[in-house]
Amino acid sequence: SVVAQQVLSIQQAQNEGKRQFMFSGTNLPIKPNCGVFITMNPGYAGRAELPDNLKALFRPVAMMIPDYRLIAEIMLFSEGFTTAKVLAKKMTTLYAMCVQQLSKQDHYDYGLRSVRSVLNSAGALKRADPDNAEDVILLRAIRDMNVPKFVSQDMPLFNALVSDLFPTTEVPTVDYGDLQRAIEEELELAGLQKHPQTIKKAIQTYESKLTRHGNMLVGSTLSGKSTAWQTLVKAMCRLKKENVEGFVAVRTFVINPKAIPYSNLYGQYDLQTFEWTDGVLSKVMREVCADERPDQKWLLLDGPVDTLWIESMNTVLDDNKMLTLINGERIAMPPQVSLLFEVQDLSVASPATVSRAGMVY
Repeated sequence: SVVAQQVLSIQQAQNEGKRQFMFSGTNLPIKPNCGVFITMNPGYAGRAELPDNLKALFRPVAMMIPDYRLIAEIMLFSEGFTTAKVLAKKMTTLYAMCVQQLSKQDHYDYGLRSVRSVLNSAGALKRADPDNAEDVILLRAIRDMNVPKFVSQDMPLFNALVSDLFPTTEVPTVDYGDLQRAIEEELELAGLQKHPQTIKKAIQTYESKLTRHGNMLVGSTLSGKSTAWQTLVKAMCRLKKENVEGFVAVRTFVINPKAIPYSNLYGQYDLQTFEWTDGVLSKVMREVCADERPDQKWLLLDGPVDTLWIESMNTVLDDNKMLTLINGERIAMPPQVSLLFEVQDLSVASPATVSRAGMVY
């Protein structure tokens, strides 16, 4: 492969101690202390095995699964929890039990990213209300982050697991006064029934968006995914008009990623003339990210998830918040920009994608 030849030329130049070397027909300077590392997780859709001549140039290093309990404990201590040791053990036990006992769904994830987002959420709740009991705070964070993604038959099981691990802890119901009122008014205006499930899902989408900048609404056709986010957007704009504190107006940009070829989505090079043609997503993303107004901007990708286009979103969904294009351009996402995916299922999405996004089922 081409990459193997290029890496080999870099390694040879280093071994010979050169300051300049020929790289694909161009004379380039080389730093003696540069190195090439590959992280790979082959074996699922959308990923290819490394070619053998490239493998031969690298030394494999096996990775171990880290100790979640220790990580959770240290993160809880750093967020200001005093009973972190006990809480970390309870939390990791709960996650282990969920993996064993709840149904297997494509959009479930109990990995390290999920643990981290719960702990970050718990830290935010702790700072907002420092006098509250610590187990109540952690339990509320666990419930806020996990309940939205569970299918209905898993809810009683999850509640049973929680009551086993936190027997004396009672989580008070959260009052969403203004937000709930605005959602109900918007549903009425749209001529829809004020169904508790619709209101709940709109609120869960709002909660999810507070902790993650990439979220997925998962569910079959006509299950009310569009209604949930559209009602939430209208409700937030209404609250902004009423000058309720903590709410800003929202602007949405809807794109169907499967309506156009992959190259038109992210942009492409013309191989004959080397001209760069901008893609739909990269153009919208650049304009939105350059806009410095305080209102929130949601990019809605409404269409089936496919390994080809979703894998390229991985850098945007994780902590880097960067869209990297083929021409080397990087678009950084400011805090007021977030992504919302509307998908039927995640049967072809890789675990890497599922773990990066918040889920509302």
